[in-house]
Amino acid sequence: MQRCEWCTKDDLYIDYHDNEWGETKANDQMLFECLCLESFQAGLSWYTILKKREGFRRAFDGFDAHKMAEYKEDKIQELLQDVEIVRHRGKIEATIGNAQAFLKITENQSFDAFVKNIVGEKQTNSIDTMADALGKTPKSDMLSKVFKNAGFKFVGSTTCYSLMQACGYVNDHMNNCYKK
Repeated sequence: MQRCEWCTKDDLYIDYHDNEWGETKANDQMLFECLCLESFQAGLSWYTILKKREGFRRAFDGFDAHKMAEYKEDKIQELLQDVEIVRHRGKIEATIGNAQAFLKITENQSFDAFVKNIVGEKQTNSIDTMADALGKTPKSDMLSKVFKNAGFKFVGSTTCYSLMQACGYVNDHMNNCYKK
């Protein structure tokens, strides 16, 4: 079975590619988790985050935005000691602030509707080789700008494009991939 060439490293990556990447997320909770993980990825590999995902889920209360929005310094200190996550104070503090921004947005609409209002309908890109893969687009630039204006941090255009790919707002499977 032919897959995107980026995912052939091992079974963890293959499973993620085959069962999650590019699939529409069922609810806002899943979208928020994805946003948090993509934000932690900034400057790191996705593989690093994927290997630590269960640790992140445990440490951040299953990415329950209501709980996370209330984290104080004692929780930040606890997270900074947790070897099962990426221990970066700036990213941890940003994730707490992102939970607060997420809750404000979702008071009046779903997070999915908020994102779709910015990025529009799902588009499919033609990718023959990894050199054809995009790192960001005008839509991810706009999403980043809107997120930042809403109070989100660690949401640059590349992070936003990764979110769009992971959550099915864009189809970036390679042309020869069985998922295309």
